[in-house]
Formats: sequence, C-alpha cells, structure tokens
Amino acid sequence: MVTGFVLVNVERTMVEKVIDGLMAIDGVSEVYSVAGEYDLVAVIRVADNTELAKIIAADMTGIAGIVHTKTLVTLNSYAKVDLEKVFGC
Repeated sequence: MVTGFVLVNVERTMVEKVIDGLMAIDGVSEVYSVAGEYDLVAVIRVADNTELAKIIAADMTGIAGIVHTKTLVTLNSYAKVDLEKVFGC
C-alpha cells in the first residue's frame, strides 16, 4: 500500500466543493480541514505509485478551486492497527 498526503490550498469560497470533489475520488480515504499554511490535507491510500500519480496528476487537476498542492509520499508507516487490513489496499 502507498499512502500520500496532499496539502491543498483552496479558493476560500470553494472549500466545500473541493472537499466534495476530493472525497469523490477513489483512493482518497480522508480529507482534513487544517489551520496554517494549507487549507486541506487529503489522505490517499492506494495499491501502488501508478494509482497515486493518476489521482494527483489527473483526477485532482479537474477539481475547480484548488490553487496549489504539495504531495508527501510515505516511505514507511507506523500504526497501532494493520493499515492494509483497515483500508484494503
């Protein structure tokens, strides 16, 4: 399983529409509204880097209101639960 964290800057009037658009994408498991430099954090959990790249380079670019993104790709994960079992990737 590959997990990506996408930090998203959004046009203020489009926040809810961007959240809806992100949540409609297969592979986006969570979206968090956050304070600070970015407005949202989208968590993407997929089987491989090819799926992650498709979501970031194709699916997300079609969402109106996204101004800027920064993607963090995980190298390892540490959790108290089996993430692959929970998310099924």
